[in-house]
Amino acid sequence: MTGKNSEAGAAQVAAAAGAEREFLTFRLGEEEYAIDILKVQEIRGYGGVTRIARAPSFIKGVINLRGTIIPIVDLRDRFGVGELTYDEFTIVIVLNLSDRVVGIVVDSVSDVMRLTEDHIRPAPDFSTAVDTRYIEGLADMDDGMVIVLEINGMMSDPGMELQNAELG
Repeated sequence: MTGKNSEAGAAQVAAAAGAEREFLTFRLGEEEYAIDILKVQEIRGYGGVTRIARAPSFIKGVINLRGTIIPIVDLRDRFGVGELTYDEFTIVIVLNLSDRVVGIVVDSVSDVMRLTEDHIRPAPDFSTAVDTRYIEGLADMDDGMVIVLEINGMMSDPGMELQNAELG
């Protein structure tokens, strides 16, 4: 590239480095988490879950969502946080990941927030319910810290045992 083309290319790279991303925030127990909103297909109530024999307790079963069989993972149960109640207020976030669609049960959905890479700080090595390999970083908000998750990697982890839960 020369001249205007190289300048335009450099401007695009600089703009991408400071680009805002949107995140959906939700609660598990006392902690607030965020996931890339582009991974969110929909937010729905909990219901119509068909249990799968011998599945781990955190895999609540599957649902049929417009012809697609979706495993439902209760992150509260998986990480031992939050209260395990299932009623009309229970929330499922349906995620559309690169190789599967999966639903996650959370305590509540909070907000959509916009962050640049500058807002997300690396997570220190510490003991947490969530494996730190799947923490993209921490974002400092007015009312506390938000843990930004790398949800695609987390849901692909063999410990989530989703390979055994899928029927379709």
